[in-house]
Amino acid sequence: MIIITGYVQVPPSDLKVFTRDLADLALATLERDGVLSYDAAVVDPSRGRLLVTERWRDQQALSSHLAAADTIAFVERWGRRLSADIRKYDATRERALADA
Repeated sequence: MIIITGYVQVPPSDLKVFTRDLADLALATLERDGVLSYDAAVVDPSRGRLLVTERWRDQQALSSHLAAADTIAFVERWGRRLSADIRKYDATRERALADA
C-alpha cells in the first residue's frame, strides 16, 4: 500500500473555490481502481491550510491517478497558487490501531 499525507496551503481568499474543486476531484478519484481512501480537511482556514491523506493499493494505481486528465487539469489550475509538503510512504503491514 502507498500512503500519501501532508499539508497544502492556498491563499485564504481561494480556500472556498479550492476546496470545491478538490471535492470534485475527490469524487472522481474515489471511483478509480486502486484508491483505498482520498481525504482532505481544512485545519487552519485563516491560513488556507489543509491536511491531505490518501491510500493507494500500489504505485501503479497512484501513477494512473496522477496521469488522469482531471488530476492534471487540477494541478495545472492550482499548482502555481499553492504550496505543499506532501510525502509518500510504502506500507507493508496494515493492521488495526489496537493490534500489535
